[in-house]
Formats: sequence, C-alpha cells, structure tokens
Amino acid sequence: MTKTRILLADDHALVRRGLRLILDAEPDLEVVAEAADGAQAVAAASEDDVDLAILDIAMPRMTGLQAAREISRRAPGIRILILSMYDNEQYFFESLKVGASGYVLKSVADQDLLEACRATMRGEPFLYPGAVTALIRDYLQRDREGERMPESILTPREEEIVKLIAEGNSAKEIAETLVISVKTVDRHRANILQKLGMRDRLELTRYAIRAGLVEP
Repeated sequence: MTKTRILLADDHALVRRGLRLILDAEPDLEVVAEAADGAQAVAAASEDDVDLAILDIAMPRMTGLQAAREISRRAPGIRILILSMYDNEQYFFESLKVGASGYVLKSVADQDLLEACRATMRGEPFLYPGAVTALIRDYLQRDREGERMPESILTPREEEIVKLIAEGNSAKEIAETLVISVKTVDRHRANILQKLGMRDRLELTRYAIRAGLVEP
C-alpha cells in the first residue's frame, strides 16, 4: 500500500504530537515532516516528498492561510487541509480561496481528520456540517442579490457528469448509470476540470450548485 505522505504544521508541539499519533496509527497515512509555523511549512512542502499538507490556521510568522496560498503556488500537486479551532464562515471561505480541499475543526479532529485526509487524496472535499450550511447560505445570498449564474460552456453529457459527481457518485457508479466505461468518465472529468479551470470535486460541486445542476 502506498502511504500518503503528510506535512503537519501547528505551532503547539503537544497538538502536533497528538495528531501525529492519530495519523501514524493508520496503515495508509504517514507524517513525514513537521513544522512549527507557516514559513517552515512552506519550506518543507516539496512535491517530491509530500502529498498532503495539514496546516493550522493560526501560526506565527505566516498563518496557515498564507502558507496554503504559497504552497498552492509553488507546489500545486500537494493537497491541503486547514485545521482550525474556529467554526468561522469567513475562515472557511478563505481556506477554499487559497486552495484548501477541506476545513477540519480541532475540537473533532480525532473523529474527522482521517476521513478528511482520505477524501482530500481522492480529490473530494471535506466539509463539516456547518461548512455545508455556509456554502448554501452563500449561494442563496448571491441568488437574492441577483448575481447571474454562470452560463455553461459544457456539453450536455459533461453537465450530466458534473451533476453526478456533485451528488457524490464515484467514477464506477457514474459509468454504470450512463452505461459508459470508467475510463470515459475519467476522460470527461479531466476535460471538464480543464474547461472550467478547476482542480477537484469541491470546486465542481460549487459550480454545480451555482449553475443549477444540483439543488443546494
């Protein structure tokens, strides 16, 4: 089994130790680097050595959000999760803007962190219930303000696939539903991401909501 190589960044050594124990106990996850601040995290984030960066949002020298932005720019192949004490919509949306695939609350990290790591590595979002509510509220606010929904540049088949992806179906399930091969689904998905300038399931799901392909 290929392990997901993790960079863990938090300015509290005790927190890092606790999270590392949780992560290293799993057969598919391994902490290969630690950082005590955002600048150290950026320095340690090499695509050759790290698959996933878990960044505390509040760190000295450079915050987790600043570090995430820099890591996304320098090493776009590294997936990012933000860790936070705060169930805060602004922090959550800022995390999405800087390229994070998920936002994990420290208060429930022992329950959510493993699931979040695996979802992120599958290219799927990890959204805790409050974050889902925030996304929906954001959509409704834009709708109330009369913001135009994006006009689709996708073919009807591509829209069909985006809808199925946003509804949480796997490539295999989509293939079975549309009676096509998994390889064809993967090719469509790659084309869709390229057309829309997106990189993962989270962004596709937000697009699907705003384009009216799925209901919020």
